[in-house]
Amino acid sequence: MKLNENLIWNILRILLSLILLWAFVDKVFGLGFATLPQNAWLHGVSPTAGFLKFGSKGIFASVFHTLSGNLIIDILFMMGLLFVGLSLLLGISIRIACISGSLLLLLIYLSLFPPANNPLLDEHIVYIVLLIGILVRSSKQSFGFSKKWSQLSLVKKYSLLK
Repeated sequence: MKLNENLIWNILRILLSLILLWAFVDKVFGLGFATLPQNAWLHGVSPTAGFLKFGSKGIFASVFHTLSGNLIIDILFMMGLLFVGLSLLLGISIRIACISGSLLLLLIYLSLFPPANNPLLDEHIVYIVLLIGILVRSSKQSFGFSKKWSQLSLVKKYSLLK
């Protein structure tokens, strides 16, 4: 049986999108998984304050502690999760999504550096490598709206939007 590479990469793209979208939804509504209901963004609680203040550790912790509870950081973080997750799910603006998603994940990784269970690697690095793979293979994706998206005049004019 021959595996279809495009199918595997499209499934990986969609799975990663669901991981990011789940994080967004859980932080907005406080579904009781990573975010308790009373800590939901809808209740006015900063989605980054708890993690940046109490969760970040290691050599860069002091930098991330200063960002804790900052409204701009909250908005950038949440919109990053939403944009990257939706872009990957729909198969549009893959270039921007992969680059910005990699940056977001790198910042989260640095806030925890060094990782608890391995001196160098954690899931954030795996996700970054996955995003790079999705970016490299983006022209070969078959699920999503990439074909229709790439036919839009704005996208034709600004190829970064592909």
